[in-house]
Amino acid sequence: MTIPSMPRPALADLSIEPGLPTIVSPRAGAEISLDEAALLLHAIVDDTLERAGGMLFTDFRVESIDAFQSFAASFAHPLIGYEFASTPRSQVEGAVYTSTEYPPHRSIPLHNEQSYTREWPLRIWFHCALAARSGGATPIADSRATYRALDPALVARFASRELLYVRNFGQGLDLPWEQAFGSDNPAVVERICRARGIECQWRDSGDGELLLRTRERCQAVARHPRTGERVWFNQANLFHLSSLDEDMQDALIDSVGLENVPRNVCYGDGAPLEADALAEIRGVLDQQRIVFPWLTGDVLMLDNMLTAHARDPFEGPRKVVVAMAQSYREGHVVEGGTRTSAQ
Repeated sequence: MTIPSMPRPALADLSIEPGLPTIVSPRAGAEISLDEAALLLHAIVDDTLERAGGMLFTDFRVESIDAFQSFAASFAHPLIGYEFASTPRSQVEGAVYTSTEYPPHRSIPLHNEQSYTREWPLRIWFHCALAARSGGATPIADSRATYRALDPALVARFASRELLYVRNFGQGLDLPWEQAFGSDNPAVVERICRARGIECQWRDSGDGELLLRTRERCQAVARHPRTGERVWFNQANLFHLSSLDEDMQDALIDSVGLENVPRNVCYGDGAPLEADALAEIRGVLDQQRIVFPWLTGDVLMLDNMLTAHARDPFEGPRKVVVAMAQSYREGHVVEGGTRTSAQ
């Protein structure tokens, strides 16, 4: 006896609410898995993502993290690993990682993934495998709107002078360089840095620990390779020492000295960023925040250049995992060690 297959869902089976994020869900009473809807969702994404900036797929069945990974990988681009990390994450399965492992009572400011370097993913997905009991939202913001809302003189200054990110790995204060680069071999680290245009410097801590300092000059503003729109695209607000409260700043400087704090950022020529500029940037980002509650099973898909993301504090268990694709650098999508023109 042959069991008839269920018909694939049609557009009429879905509800689409425009906006950022554009919300896509099965119509009332429809039971549809993410896998069953994948081909239809691809067409909706192709039509919508780069206009909206982000899409939330809610009320679909997502049987497992593997099913989420299969969905993210179904968009014709291989998923990529989390290289040159700036925050602690764990590999969950394949190319799926935990979201930033950061104390639950702390917030993570708005940022575009890996905008502190010159190579970043164009696509990023978040899957809420377990919603927190309270809080834990992933706020988002339109990077085009942020660019337009900032003082044009500030934008022009940041764009022309660019930003220099300085990171000190180790000292028990931030990620060890072995974790950030995925290798405990200094020669491998140096090879990665050369390939990415990152200046690296080794030093001895005095107690036998090999410490690494990296410096990379990067964009403050970027142009989207397909839409042509300019976006605010950096992590000055997050990397600058002033992102920490004053007590933490003082403790770090007293402990290791200003030049050895785990991370900091200045203008590309080494000049310090102005306090009033950082205050304006943070104020505009706060105004641009869009917050929606996670429901267990939700999948959020973002164009990483068009939309920034953050994390709110939470209580209780929470599990949000991440996948990324389409590594982009200097006008080219970099995949599998080869580069293709980004049109």
